[in-house]
Amino acid sequence: MNEAELRTLSAIERRVLWLAVRIVDFANREREKNDELKVGGHQASSASMVTLMTALYFADLDARDRVSVKPHASPVLHAIEYLLGRLDRSYLTRLRDFGGLQSYPSRTKDPFPVDYSTGSVGLGSAAPLFGALADRYVGSHGGATTGGRFISLLGDAELDEGNIWEALAEPLTRKLGNVLWLIDLNRQSLDRVIPGIKAQELERNFETAGWHVVELKYGRRLREAFALKGGDVLRQRIDEMPNEQYQSLFAASDEVVRETLLDALDPRSRARLNGLLDGYAGGLRHLVSDLGGHDLVDVLSALEFGRAETKRPTVVFAYTIKGYGLEIAGRPQNHSALLNGTQIDELRRSCDLTPETEWDRFATDSNEGRVCAAAGQRIARAARTATAPVPVPLQLSSRDGPKTSTQAALGRALLDLSRVDGVAERLVTVSPDVSISTNLGGFINKVGVWGLEEETVYDTMEDSPLHWRVGPSGQHIEMGIAEMNLVLLLGQLGLSWDVQGETVFPIGTLYDPFVMRALEGIVYSVYAGSRFILAGTPSGISLSREGGAHQSINTPGIGIETPSLTYAEPCYAREFEWLLLDALARLQESKGGGTYLRLSTTPIAQEPFAAFAARVGDERARADVVAGGFRLREPAQSVEDRVILAGCGAIMPELLRAADQLSEEEDVEATVLCLSSPDLLYRGWRAASIRPLRSGEQRGSSHLESLVAPEERGLPVVTVIDGASHALAWLGSALGTRCVPLGVDEFGQTGSQRELYAEYGIDAEAVTTAALVALEP
Repeated sequence: MNEAELRTLSAIERRVLWLAVRIVDFANREREKNDELKVGGHQASSASMVTLMTALYFADLDARDRVSVKPHASPVLHAIEYLLGRLDRSYLTRLRDFGGLQSYPSRTKDPFPVDYSTGSVGLGSAAPLFGALADRYVGSHGGATTGGRFISLLGDAELDEGNIWEALAEPLTRKLGNVLWLIDLNRQSLDRVIPGIKAQELERNFETAGWHVVELKYGRRLREAFALKGGDVLRQRIDEMPNEQYQSLFAASDEVVRETLLDALDPRSRARLNGLLDGYAGGLRHLVSDLGGHDLVDVLSALEFGRAETKRPTVVFAYTIKGYGLEIAGRPQNHSALLNGTQIDELRRSCDLTPETEWDRFATDSNEGRVCAAAGQRIARAARTATAPVPVPLQLSSRDGPKTSTQAALGRALLDLSRVDGVAERLVTVSPDVSISTNLGGFINKVGVWGLEEETVYDTMEDSPLHWRVGPSGQHIEMGIAEMNLVLLLGQLGLSWDVQGETVFPIGTLYDPFVMRALEGIVYSVYAGSRFILAGTPSGISLSREGGAHQSINTPGIGIETPSLTYAEPCYAREFEWLLLDALARLQESKGGGTYLRLSTTPIAQEPFAAFAARVGDERARADVVAGGFRLREPAQSVEDRVILAGCGAIMPELLRAADQLSEEEDVEATVLCLSSPDLLYRGWRAASIRPLRSGEQRGSSHLESLVAPEERGLPVVTVIDGASHALAWLGSALGTRCVPLGVDEFGQTGSQRELYAEYGIDAEAVTTAALVALEP
């Protein structure tokens, strides 16, 4: 880049800084508010990223690349999108306004194209790493790849997040040469200045993980000074200076900078450095703050280094100043600080703008305007053509068998699906080192393990049932024991419909207790619009011998309460199969979202489900199952005392036993409802209740209400779940009747299943007692 081009890019850089700062300023000082809450924004965090993002977007990026932007630098992204012509001017005054620009980049809620949602610190930064992995997977199976890089722009404080290091430790990510991370090393977090030694440790950690590390520490002016007589003393003095002290120099006078640099030096070194500093009189503050992350030439060179490295990921540690170019530069606790009106006026004047021109783009016939237009054309993507839906069968078999678990049904269904043309080649399973214990073994034996290269796998035991082969044609991705990595990769595979334009059916398995460990990544993925299936298994205290540490109890609540995630907890094999097939079909819908299947290793007799299906017919049975619930047991006779028993999952045999006990011993008849998806039932009931309030229409009935016969309205209900009792307690309100909710509301322990069911009050005897209590006047 010649000097004229560099001047043009510098002018764009200055305009980006102004717009980013002004966007936040207007939202806080001038826009009318209808409440007393602060608007907020991050002018200092934005300023430190301006050079990096200007170089990337206006001189390097193209349409093939995908970028994740540091959440607190969202105003910089807004400014850039505006200058590129992809954001209407009206939005610049609508930061954090209803229907306006989001606080942090959002794929689904911002009014311009966003590649990665950020805001959950660390997750948005790691997601492109798994996006690159998903891109390689799709490409190795004959699909389209982006052909570009997956780029993260992140702050150094984000490296405190543990999920970053989990991502780096994953072996599959270490050979992804299309990954670039640009780290804004401003050495300030929200409350503190980060110790200088930490930056060196961070670089070593990336090197140990096999990354190509580029350091942009000092700018060209400082490097030129280091080459002069006494420059070695200057460099040593700055290198050894604590970050807190160094930061204090950015706004200091020349006298303070000189005194600080000369302090504690021996006479000879002091004389040499003093002579060097004389040559920079009047500009010492600008000299010591000349860092590589604000040198456009250095940043552009680093981007070239990143492009040249194709065998491994590249990370650029760009030393920057938080608040660079602003009055608050380098000031302690400037994270949420806002410039006042006087400072804004001065910044506007320094950018050669007026109140009348402050929101203007560059003139189209100016050098800057031409660069912006060219960059906008370079990163513009063609509209994505919708892919044709892949037909998913309504059922795989009519087999019920004598006894099986839903976890075993998962393994059988996957094998059956591997024989279905159109679906089979699009299946991909992911597991964090628990593939065998979650019943994926047979499927993996058939389709193989995916790897970047062909590998030879030697069976260590002749009688081993596992015969894995590893290579690019495999359809199972085996990961290390890091649940966050699992759900982030699952989330990126679940965006293939948008990123690569390919239909992929991602199915992940993990132990159900660790859904909680992965929860933030699950929320991150569905918030971004990802479509996937996650099987948590085994679940509840039904996993009796494993003890409380492996017995999940609050995951049903997570499933019900997480937007864009549909939770289902089947009991029977065909019930599970129908739910799985329905979920695969819904992955292709515009509002597909994710599906969470809570499964069990408890073998369940299948005859009750077979009897239900025979009674109503397969078509009606399937419709009820995928709508969220069905009448598993009808009352045998008409008696005065009636009750409804409702539950889901592996606990259903206890409800059936309780119904028999009530009939035989208490002359009480019970209707047993099997809630295949409490989540769908709740949503349907709530929608039927809320819609008339919003539309003025007459209220319709929900599927839940259709499961209860007219003569059963008002009957007391007992809800039972192998999880926290509150997960089903809402049924009383929905049915407008008395409800006794049973569940597990304490941490479990080791024991037999029968002992634990009795101890925690979810066995047949407890259900029977609860029904009698519910019937009391």
